[in-house]
Amino acid sequence: MCGRFVSSSSPEKVAAYFDVDAVDEKLEEQSPNYNTAPTSSVMVVYEDGSTRRLAPFRWGLVPSWAKDTKIGSRMINARGESVADKPSFRSAFTKRRCIIPADGFYEWTTDPNEPKKQPYYIHRPDGEPYAFAGLWEVWRPKDSDDDQPEQLRTCTIITTTANDNMSRLHDRMPVILERDDWETWLSPQNHDKDLLGSLLVPAANDLITFHPVSKDVNNARSRGEHLLDPVDVDVSPVPGPSLGQK
Repeated sequence: MCGRFVSSSSPEKVAAYFDVDAVDEKLEEQSPNYNTAPTSSVMVVYEDGSTRRLAPFRWGLVPSWAKDTKIGSRMINARGESVADKPSFRSAFTKRRCIIPADGFYEWTTDPNEPKKQPYYIHRPDGEPYAFAGLWEVWRPKDSDDDQPEQLRTCTIITTTANDNMSRLHDRMPVILERDDWETWLSPQNHDKDLLGSLLVPAANDLITFHPVSKDVNNARSRGEHLLDPVDVDVSPVPGPSLGQK
C-alpha cells in the first residue's frame, strides 16, 4: 500500500534525473509537497511516441469508461499480481505505463497503547528519488456539451509484496523500478506482458531505510518539510494492517 508520498524535488531536477525530453508548462505551478495525498496533482514521467515527457496528473486512476471521477479516490494503488488482467487496469498496463517520481513515502504502524498510528518515512539511503511503477489514463466527461471536453489525466501506483526491510512496517510496498528498466517499462510499443510483469517485484533491501516521524503526517493538510524530521518513539514498529487495494 502507498497512501502518502513525498514530492519535494523541482520539476527541473526530476526532468534531469529521469532524462525527460519535454516538461509540461503547468508544472511551473507545482509546489513541493511533503505529504502528497490521493487526488493531488503529482509529477508523472511517460512516453508519447519517442518523446519522454514530465507532466502533472491527478493521483487516483479514473478509467475512460467511468461515469464520473469519484472512483479515482479508491484506485490510488494497483496490485502487481493482478494488474495485467483486472478490467480497471489491463488496458493501461498494455498501453499507458508511467513512472511516478517520489523522494520517499510514508507507512504507518500500530501501537495498542496509542490512539493514533505512528507514521514512518521511507526513503533511499543515498537520497536519490524512487521511480514508482505506475499506470495512467485519460478521462473525459460523457455528458459535456463541448465538442472537445477537457480531458483529465490520472495515474495509479503499482504495489507488490514487501521486501524484508519493508515488512517491518507493512506487507506491501510500491514497485520501485531500476534505472536500467525505465525504457522497457515506459515504451508504449512494449506489449510483452511476461517481461513487464517480471519488473513488478520487491525492491532490494538496500534501497529501503526508514525512521519515525511526526503524527502531523496523519493530517493531509500538513505538508511542510518538518514532516521528514525523525522523532523518538518508545516501542519497536508493529506492522499496520493491510488496506484494501484494487
